[in-house]
Amino acid sequence: MSFNQGLSVLAGPILRKITPNQMTIWLATSKPVDIELSLFVSPEQTLHYDSANGDTCHTLTASPHCYFHLIHFQLEETLPFDSWVGYDLKFHHHDLPAIKLTELIDDICYPGKSTPGFVLRSKLEHILHGSCRKPHHKGNERQTDGLVVADEFLQTRIESPNTWPGALIMSGDQIYADDVATPMLVAIHRLLKELNWASEKFNGAQIDNSDELKTNASYYNHREQILPKDKVGGEVKKLLFSSVKKPIFTSDNAGNHLIALDEVLAMYLLAWSPEPWCFTDFSMPDEIAEEERETYYKQQQVLETFVKNLNQVRRVMAHLPCAMIFDDHDVTDDWNLTANWEKTAYQNDFSKRILGNALFAYFICQGWGNEPSNFSPALIEKVQQSLDQLGEQTHQDLIDDLLNFGHWHYHWQTTPKLLVLDSRTQRWQSLSKPDKPSGLMDWEALIELQQSLFEQESVVLVSPAPMFGVKLIEAIQQVFTWFGKPLMVDAENWMAHKGAAYTLLNLFRHPKTPQNFVILSGDVHYSFAFKVSLRGRKNSPNIWQITSSGLKNEFPPDLLNWLDRLNRWLYAPWSPLNWFTKRKNMKVKPIKPAQASHGERLLNQAGIGLVELDEKGAPRNIYQLIGNGEQIAFSDKD
Repeated sequence: MSFNQGLSVLAGPILRKITPNQMTIWLATSKPVDIELSLFVSPEQTLHYDSANGDTCHTLTASPHCYFHLIHFQLEETLPFDSWVGYDLKFHHHDLPAIKLTELIDDICYPGKSTPGFVLRSKLEHILHGSCRKPHHKGNERQTDGLVVADEFLQTRIESPNTWPGALIMSGDQIYADDVATPMLVAIHRLLKELNWASEKFNGAQIDNSDELKTNASYYNHREQILPKDKVGGEVKKLLFSSVKKPIFTSDNAGNHLIALDEVLAMYLLAWSPEPWCFTDFSMPDEIAEEERETYYKQQQVLETFVKNLNQVRRVMAHLPCAMIFDDHDVTDDWNLTANWEKTAYQNDFSKRILGNALFAYFICQGWGNEPSNFSPALIEKVQQSLDQLGEQTHQDLIDDLLNFGHWHYHWQTTPKLLVLDSRTQRWQSLSKPDKPSGLMDWEALIELQQSLFEQESVVLVSPAPMFGVKLIEAIQQVFTWFGKPLMVDAENWMAHKGAAYTLLNLFRHPKTPQNFVILSGDVHYSFAFKVSLRGRKNSPNIWQITSSGLKNEFPPDLLNWLDRLNRWLYAPWSPLNWFTKRKNMKVKPIKPAQASHGERLLNQAGIGLVELDEKGAPRNIYQLIGNGEQIAFSDKD
C-alpha cells in the first residue's frame, strides 16, 4: 500500500476541548487537506463549518506524507447539553474528489449510528480516567488495554445520553518514550521511511543525524551506548545488586529510548490508530542478534494483540472529549526529579534535544488541543519552521521556548470545574540539597492553583501523581532519599518536598476552597481510593483521592501484595506512625476494592477508572473497569 494511492487518516479524529460554543478536533492525514465539519444537532438542524474560511484550522506539515491538524471552530449556534450530536468531516485535496470521514473509516461509528458523535454534558456526572499505557506490557492473559475497555463501556451507553461520560481524562504516560519494545522501534523506522521524513541533525552526539538511528542495527536494544553521559553520571543511579549506570536517562529499559522528533511523533501515530500499521510491520529484521530474538518474538506477540484492537481505541477517542497531560514517561523516566538532574540534563546539548523533542511531540499530539488559546499563532509558526529545519537553530530555539513554557496546565469550565495540573515543569527545587526530590509544583504554581479554587463548590483536580499516596511506599522513598538515592526508587510524591507538601496541605485548609475535592491520578501502576478529611475540624472539606493506573501496565504483583499488607499493618488509621508523617493532621480512610479477600487496599488490574459524581460533585460510585464487562467497585463500607 502506498501513500500516493489516496488519502489516509493516519490518526484521529480525536475530540479535544468542547464547549457549547466551540469544537476542537485533532487528527493527522497523509495529504494536505481543507476540512469541512458538519454537526448534526437534530434531524432538523445541521451546522456546517469550513476550515478554508478564516483561521480555524491549523495544519503542521511534518513530512510529505504526514500533516497534523487542529480544528478549532467557534460555533455560531450554541450546542445543546445532554443530547447526542453527530458529526462528520469532509476532506478536500486538489488531486482527489472530496471524501467524508465515514467513507474513509468504515468502523469509526458505533452500531446503529451513521456518524460519530458526542454528548456535551451539563455536569461531569460520569468520568473515565486512566494513565500509563505501555503497548508491550503483557500483564495477565487478557492483555487488557484500558482504552479498549472504555470503548466497550461506551457501547453500552450509546442510547443513554444522560449516562454518557463527560470526559476521558488521560493523566500521563500516554506513550513510553523511554521504554520501547524492539518490534515497535522497527515498526517506527519502517513507517518513517514510508512517510519520507527529513533527517534531523544532532550536535554534541556520537551520531550526526537521525538517519544513523535507522540504518545502524546496533542501535536496537543498545541506545544507552549513545545516550549522553556526564562526568559524574556514573553515580546517577545504582541498583542494590547490580550497577546500572545510565547518566541523565535513568530508565532501566533505555535500550530503545526514542531520540529523534520523528520517532516520537511516529510512536503517537502507532499507539493511537490502526491506519499507520497498513504502511509498516514489526517482522524481525535479520540484524537482530541471536540472543535477543526470543525476547523480540515475545514482544511481537503482545504487540499483535495491541494493534488488533486499535480500531476500538480510535473510535472511543473520536467520541469523548479527551483531556490530556504529560507525566515522566511521555518524555523520560525521572524527568526533572531533582535540581541536579535538571542541571545535568539541560546543560548537555544532546540530552536537551532528546527531552525537547519529546516535549515538541507532546505539544503537537496532546498539549495543543487541551486549551488552544494558550498557544499563540507566533508559537505555531515557529513549530512549523522547526519542522522544516530539523536540527537547525530554529529547532533548538523552539525547544528552549517549550521547556520554558508556563501554561501546560489548564482548566475546563465544566460542572464541577476540571483543573489539570502540570506537575513536571514547575518543580520546587531543593536548592540547599540539589540531589533531593523537587516539589511537584513550586510555591507560585500552588498559589495560582489556590486562586483558581476560590468560590468553587466542588472541583475535579487531575494530578498525574497521587496527592495522597500509599504511606509505606512514600516512607521507603524517603529512606532512599536520606541515603542520596532518590532516582533509585523514583521518589516522586507530593510529600517528598517539605515546602510543596505543607503548601499543598494548607491549600485544603483555606476557608474559600471547595467543599468537595475529587483528585484523579495515575503514575503508580496500581489503583486505589482514599477518603481524606482534616482532623479536628467539623467543617472539613471532603477530599477523595482516586487513582487509576494503568491503562496497560501493572505493578509486580508479589511485591505489591507485600507492600499493601505491610502498609495496612503499619499505617492503619489508628496507627501512631501516622503522627510521624507530614499528613498527621489529615485523616486518610481507605476505600476498599470489592474483590479484596484479605482486606487489600490496592488493586493491581490494568483497565480504566470510572467515577460517578452526585449533584454536589461528590463520588457516588468508584469503579475500575478491567475488561469483559467486569466492574470492580470501591466501597468505604466495612
